[in-house]
Amino acid sequence: MDRIKEKRFKRIRRHLRVRKKVFGTAQKPRLSVYRSLKHIYGQLIDDTRGVTLLAVSSLTKDLREQLKGKKKTEQAMIVGEYLGKKALEKGITEVVFDRGGFLYH
Repeated sequence: MDRIKEKRFKRIRRHLRVRKKVFGTAQKPRLSVYRSLKHIYGQLIDDTRGVTLLAVSSLTKDLREQLKGKKKTEQAMIVGEYLGKKALEKGITEVVFDRGGFLYH
């Protein structure tokens, strides 16, 4: 197995291990964050019903103008703040963080 495939395989294994322990409900949904090379995505998921309660990304129409010309870290901060604001509007105050196999720090 080449190095890149092995890294991806290990991350997926870590992700599956984390998913065994992390479970979201309607009151305390799971916050799943995915980062591609260009964009960042965040979802609040209710695992009991298997439903996405809220989804925000750097491709969201409301954020496109705000994100233009910003670095990826700044974009991630703005997307996170927007996700938090939308969650509060829906009455969600607590989440369970699903790191998706990536390091937390």
